[in-house]
Amino acid sequence: MEEPAVLNTTLCYLERGDQYLMLHRVKKKNDLNHDKWIGVGGKFLEGETPEECVLREAKEETGLTLTNWRYRGLVTFLSDTWEGEYMHLFTADRWTGEQIVCNEGDLQWIGKRELRKLPLWKGDHIFLDLLESNAPFFSLKLRYEGETLAGAALNGKPFKF
Repeated sequence: MEEPAVLNTTLCYLERGDQYLMLHRVKKKNDLNHDKWIGVGGKFLEGETPEECVLREAKEETGLTLTNWRYRGLVTFLSDTWEGEYMHLFTADRWTGEQIVCNEGDLQWIGKRELRKLPLWKGDHIFLDLLESNAPFFSLKLRYEGETLAGAALNGKPFKF
């Protein structure tokens, strides 16, 4: 299947109390997210909606079937080194099934306070703050130069970070 000019992806943070299920990306070669801690998710397949994609990706990466989720925002990534991306951001707090071993990295429940001490993309801190403050649906634009966050805008307005 042909990918669109701008990549569409999902990212989901499974919440259990004050913890998120995080994926430490250490298993794939040539991984843009190598050694970073991220939520679960991935690329849309042709014809998928954001909800269909996040449900499929969560199941593939965790073995869990999400039963209660929220579409929280859209994050637009621009970069001088990789293709543009629209990342559809979700949280989930209920699921069924048993957690599996992920072939893309190591899954681990991480306390929300401890998470900020781990290797994350700088822009992730911005949308994690928005999730944790229960912000209404948002549009966040993040512009990277290499791995450095060079600019941000929230709901169309410049955002200081």
